Amino acid sequence: MSISTEQLHTIRRAARGIRRRVLEHCLTGDGGYLSQACSSAEILATLYLHTMRLGPSAGPLIPVPFSGAPGPHNPRHVNGGVYNGLPAPDLDRFILSPTHYALALYAALIEAGRLAPEGLAHFNRDGSSVEMIGGEHSPGLEVTGGSFGQAISQAAGVAMARQRRGDTGRVWVFMSDGEFQEGQVWEAFMSMAFHRVNNLTVFVDVNGQQVDGRMEKVMNLEPIQQKLEAFGARVYQVDGHDIQALAGAAEQRSETGPVVVLGCTIPYQGMPILEERYPNLHYVRFKSQAERERYRAALEAMPPEVEA
Repeated sequence: MSISTEQLHTIRRAARGIRRRVLEHCLTGDGGYLSQACSSAEILATLYLHTMRLGPSAGPLIPVPFSGAPGPHNPRHVNGGVYNGLPAPDLDRFILSPTHYALALYAALIEAGRLAPEGLAHFNRDGSSVEMIGGEHSPGLEVTGGSFGQAISQAAGVAMARQRRGDTGRVWVFMSDGEFQEGQVWEAFMSMAFHRVNNLTVFVDVNGQQVDGRMEKVMNLEPIQQKLEAFGARVYQVDGHDIQALAGAAEQRSETGPVVVLGCTIPYQGMPILEERYPNLHYVRFKSQAERERYRAALEAMPPEVEA
């Protein structure tokens, strides 16, 4: 099902808004995970504004402070998944795997009307639930990803339980390509194929970079599509900045296992100034006040998120 022109404009505005909000926050702080927002903006915007069937947010527009770990003696604990709506058999669930993408996710929640812009003022502050590396108490996060590659196993368990219960809602997972360097990821896919877990779709931000530089130089994953297919997934590779292609891939289903959408992205998409740092883009910390001002000028030159 194609996206209408109006929907397309809405998703494009949201993607621009994600980039702008993350850059704004990097400027007010000491940098941040900027390239992750550049590469994932269209994926997150498409998921939230078109693809996922979520209930209304049950989280406060201004997130509450961290209320402690979950447990029988802590009734005040809040799970961040409530920002994606309360669980229901016919509604979808969303799980963010690479939790250093949290700021991009918070920005996506704002663009989707699930979090107030003022909520970002609490980002990375002591005692706040709006953490830099999101936990299961952070807005939009249902589980704590822990080390890379762990959340897909949790998502597989959720999807398997929902399938056995007869739920019609799907489970959507956002992953980064670097996570596929972890063995646990492949175990999870092997398990899902064996148990024919077919109500789960993974969107992968294939931006080809990690903390040590280019993935092809650190530990190459290619041919990742053929590897995933060998482990039982149905795989589609698309331009991760093409909203129509992302939406179309999201509609694909498999009877025998999970679906994986490899969104090939550019880690400085929509922010040409960031290319100067390529390939060392994992975390941007400004080297001088002059560089900060150059990025501020780049922000002012970006189209506003309200443009059609």
